[in-house]
Amino acid sequence: MKRLVEATMIRVLCVMLLLLSGCTGIPLTADPSVEAEASQRVPAGTMDAVAARAALGQLVLAVPGRLEGYERDCDDGAACVFGQPWFDADGDGCDQRSQVLARDLVDVVRKQGRCAVTSGTLHDPYTATTVTSVSKIQIDHVVPLAEMWRSGAAAWPPEQRTAAANDLRNLVAVQGKVNQSKGDKTPDEWMPPNPAYACPYARIYITVKAAHALTATAPEKAALDQALASC
Repeated sequence: MKRLVEATMIRVLCVMLLLLSGCTGIPLTADPSVEAEASQRVPAGTMDAVAARAALGQLVLAVPGRLEGYERDCDDGAACVFGQPWFDADGDGCDQRSQVLARDLVDVVRKQGRCAVTSGTLHDPYTATTVTSVSKIQIDHVVPLAEMWRSGAAAWPPEQRTAAANDLRNLVAVQGKVNQSKGDKTPDEWMPPNPAYACPYARIYITVKAAHALTATAPEKAALDQALASC
């Protein structure tokens, strides 16, 4: 009897520890209604599906350029071709990372007297999960900077590249792990694991490509067209 009680207590303790660990930022399954809302969220200025389909047809087809000269790093001696990351583009004292976190998270808490977001909850549109730790959230460039470089940005002046890298229409707060899995891949190589976000993702991608007159490949356009079919 004593052993049975001890075993039961151990199981209860294990369950309690697992529940407590859920409060440390580990992605959790989202509430269905919240998940559905997050799966339609797009930055302000994103084209609707009709406009995106028309713009997709206007994207210039081209073979992607080489990555020669592309260096995102801004450490001493590095090329830093897209400028310092998270530039304060509008001069309001808040860098772009802070602005995106404040826009995409709920229950946001800022550092006292500062713009930096210290805590909040992300209903991640890419994975349909909830992330409760800011340290586990990254800001995705929907059109990757390497892809911008390959599709036209290599020929731009530095200030134009910096502006494009900080375009809020191209920035989405997502779970860090899924952002790492995407890397610099284009839609024909990678789409968000959450199928409900295929349409919004394609709309954002096309909006940014069209806004900056970037080219696209045939497989890229085919993947975007397929994603728009889900709208």
